[in-house]
Order: sequence, then structure tokens, then C-alpha cells
Amino acid sequence: MPLSVMIQCPSKASLGDERDMASPVLSASGHLVAIGGAEDRTSDLEILKKIFSLAPEGCQEVAVIATASGIPDQVLPEYEAAFLRLGASHVHSLGIRDRQAAADADTVRLIEQSGLIFFTGGDQLRLTNILGGSPVLKAIRQRLQDGAVVAGTSAGAAAMPGTMIYNGAAADALRKGGVSLTFGLGFVDNLIIDSHFLERGRFTRLMEVGASNPEHLGVGLGEDAGVIIHPHGILEAIGPGHVILIDSRDLASSNIADLAMGEPVAVEYMILHAMVSGHGFDVENRCYLVPDELDALIEESR
Repeated sequence: MPLSVMIQCPSKASLGDERDMASPVLSASGHLVAIGGAEDRTSDLEILKKIFSLAPEGCQEVAVIATASGIPDQVLPEYEAAFLRLGASHVHSLGIRDRQAAADADTVRLIEQSGLIFFTGGDQLRLTNILGGSPVLKAIRQRLQDGAVVAGTSAGAAAMPGTMIYNGAAADALRKGGVSLTFGLGFVDNLIIDSHFLERGRFTRLMEVGASNPEHLGVGLGEDAGVIIHPHGILEAIGPGHVILIDSRDLASSNIADLAMGEPVAVEYMILHAMVSGHGFDVENRCYLVPDELDALIEESR
């Protein structure tokens, strides 16, 4: 007989108490937004518009950080034009190409006065190498604590958690050691974020991560799709694409600990969810939220 596991969400009345006892996914006052890449920057700007709307009232300056990008001179003008079109009072285009620039007092000042800090795509290792431990990163963390929005696309999204993916084949990553992990920027805990997820067939990457780290929720972001990480760990899908969740917390068994490097991994009982815009997920309680439930829980947590 196949294994059957029934998971029930706690009642809405009890969620607040249970969340207080758990270690919060995001304890800051601001919002994190992770985007899967290839978001619309020239037409309807659906995702960028939503991000900009989350900025604190009266704080319409935007800092765009292109540290991850290998072509900052190309991508920075695109984002500057998009955010100005959305109503930004000023867009600070920040290349930040080395650790000296990441310690620059003027750059820190621009971040401190911005209501939205946005990371472009590129190479997430470049982000952590240049920004790790820097005054710029400390300033961004403080802005998030104070209520600003911190958003990122592609590599800028993958680098957000305390642990990030930086390498791993899409086609056959469900092998021991098939995915490389390292420390990320530390904006959020207990999530692993992967971008270009559907378009590049990266399901086995998050499955391998889930087998070795069952407590971490895998968040796979399709292109032109994103997820808002609200305070208290409520996820909200945005954009026209899909957000895929791979939940391994109730993993029944896996052989990963007994394998040699490169051998195929077996997993028993992983849960997959596919979210579309307006749907959500309560990370602490592992509950899928349809739109009415999501709206009610966001309102309750304010």
C-alpha cells in the first residue's frame, strides 16, 4: 500500500501563536521579492510595478545594484528607464565592481535613502564575493529591517537566502554532490531559491537540495514570475509565470547519506506545489494558500 500522509493546516486563529514560537523566515519589517529572471522591463512592467508599489510611502528613490552582471552598462539603463517610468523620484545606478566600491561612504548613503534596493542578474558568486561583510551589505540589511523593499532577479534572487545554489547541472542533478551550495547574502532563512526554473528544467536541483537539507523549502522561480516574501514568512506569487515549491520537510527516506559522490539519489515523499499570481504559502506551517486565504493571512499579520 502506498504511503499516505495527511497534512492539515492549523486554524487561522492559531497561526499567530504558532508563528511566534517558530523561528521566523523573515523577521524584518520590509519585503523581499525574488524574480526568476527575464521579467518584462519595457512593456506592462507587471512585476516591477508590483515591487515598486511595496516601497515605503514617501520613499520613492531606487538603488539598482548590478554587481552580479557582466554587462552593467547595458542593464543599468534599462532598469533606470523602467523605474523612472513607474514614478521613482531618482534611480541610483550602482555598478559596485569591487570590494573598495562596496565600502564607499557615498554609495552607502544612497542605499540608506532608497525605499527599493534592486539586484540585477548575472553571477551570484560575484555578488557574495564583492558584497559579503561590506558596509553596503550591512546598509541593505538595515534598510530591510527598517521597512524598505529588497528585490532581485535571477542571480540577484538566488543569492538572497542564507544558503544559495551557485552551480549544478539541470539535466541530472539528482546525484550526491550534484548541486553546489554556499553562503548567500542572508536576507532570509530556511529557503533555497532557484531561478529560470521551468525554462531550464531545474527540478532535480531542488530535489537534490531537499534530500540533503529537508528543513529548507525549495522555491523554483519561472521566468517573468516572482515571489514576495512578506514579514513572518508568507509567500505570495506574482507575475504571469509559475512559482514551484518543493517541500521536503516530511521526507520519509533517502539514501543520500550512504552514497558515494555522483551516485543517484533516491527520495521518498517530496511535496510539490505550483503557484500562480495571487496564490501563496505559509512557510512556517507548510500550508498552501488560495487567494482569499492569502489575503486574510497577510491582513492578519500586519
